[in-house]
Amino acid sequence: MLFATFRFSLEIFSRIMANWSDSYLGKLRQIVGDRLLLLFGARVIIEDNLGRVLLQKRSDFKLWGLPGGCPEVGDSAEECSAREVFEETGLMVKRFEAVGFSSNPAYETVTYPNGDRVQNFILILRAVQWEGSLACLDGESLALEFFDLADLPTLMPNDRPVLEKFQEYKKSGKFLMF
Repeated sequence: MLFATFRFSLEIFSRIMANWSDSYLGKLRQIVGDRLLLLFGARVIIEDNLGRVLLQKRSDFKLWGLPGGCPEVGDSAEECSAREVFEETGLMVKRFEAVGFSSNPAYETVTYPNGDRVQNFILILRAVQWEGSLACLDGESLALEFFDLADLPTLMPNDRPVLEKFQEYKKSGKFLMF
């Protein structure tokens, strides 16, 4: 298993964007418009003590999905993941475990409601140690709730395979590429 211990620092708070248009991706979109972009990002699986998975109801698609996003300039994968989790859920992740890597264009190519298109290359991490109280801080989350893996709501199409592979990972402990 791959583990990373991470300190949630003031530096991460300084990278929290007040406005999407100020982000790296927001600035890039101003240049390229809605053309297909190849993006690296991360999604984080957070479980409660009952084994339920935290999902956010996304403000863009109005569907449930995992917290995550794309790095800002200077972010490591852990910093990006911790920042995105904090912005979207109010939780602070202190330690991650690498679960897998999702890059299948069949479900990682997404067209957003505004017409922007992306093909994602996503590192899947599990929050092994986290703290805090749930809070929708950045406007990207309409609601936050823990769900049993056997009783999931309507998900973003690219998150269902991630959660299916996560169940495989929990049995094998082996990093998965899919």
